Amino acid sequence: MGVFEILFIALSMAMDAFAVSLGVGANRQSEGVRPTFRISFHFGLFQFLLPVIGWFAGLTVASYIKAYDHWVAFALLVFVGGRMIHSGFGNEEASSKNDPSRGWTMVLLSVAVSIDALAIGLSLALVNVDIWVPAVVIGIVTGLVSLLGLRLGSGLGRKFGKRMEVIGGVVLIIIGVRILISHLFLA
Repeated sequence: MGVFEILFIALSMAMDAFAVSLGVGANRQSEGVRPTFRISFHFGLFQFLLPVIGWFAGLTVASYIKAYDHWVAFALLVFVGGRMIHSGFGNEEASSKNDPSRGWTMVLLSVAVSIDALAIGLSLALVNVDIWVPAVVIGIVTGLVSLLGLRLGSGLGRKFGKRMEVIGGVVLIIIGVRILISHLFLA
């Protein structure tokens, strides 16, 4: 897997975290250096960990589905991308009054923006891609994009937040199509 593909995956996976960060920044629920660091760090950490977990799960089933692994990877990426697009066109959820940079709220937000990364890790295992470099890149990119989202949130969150999820979903679907085409026509 090339550097540009890894970066595209990382950026598309970071769009959920970016959208949430924009919303948190726009609503001024967690202001200051420490809450900003906690949110961006945890989003990046969970985006690193969940693909690794998905990858190890994928290794256990990869030998059984090798003949049609490209279809599974395609379906997972289209599913995740479709969910992101659907979410991007959905209504804004009511914002919580709690500080999202603390406690269970932080953990639940981190899992929520990273749950799709399990499917990415599984997809990478199915197409025999080592997980460590993509997982590190996904984690770092997510942390940085979340930091950017928190900073930009006050001015841009209400206007562009949900559209970023749509763009991330489209990128994942394009990568899924590329994997399918490369296996069907170039293998």
